Amino acid sequence: MKEKNKEDCKMSAININKNNFQNEVMNSDKTVLLDFWAPWCAPCRMVVPIIEEIAGERPDIKVGKINVDEQPELASEFSIMSIPTLVVMKNGKIVQQVSGARPKNAILEML
Repeated sequence: MKEKNKEDCKMSAININKNNFQNEVMNSDKTVLLDFWAPWCAPCRMVVPIIEEIAGERPDIKVGKINVDEQPELASEFSIMSIPTLVVMKNGKIVQQVSGARPKNAILEML
């Protein structure tokens, strides 16, 4: 059996869709950071590495990415008008929601 290195153990952001939303987000016992994004959105692409970094550094939170093109129901459920939009949820409730690219420290402050 191959030995796992530290990189393999790092958490990465989970792709959230309407099938796993209830389980991964609503039923999560951790704080959840959701990134609403789309592949064609330049500011979204700037946020993705930051989101992945936070996912790797913070095992205490769950990080999810929602592609608004593939998940229009979730985007409308959260009234997403512009992307990227970052949503912080605790116990299935939205505690913070911001639109636009943010630097890492600003995202961490939301948590």
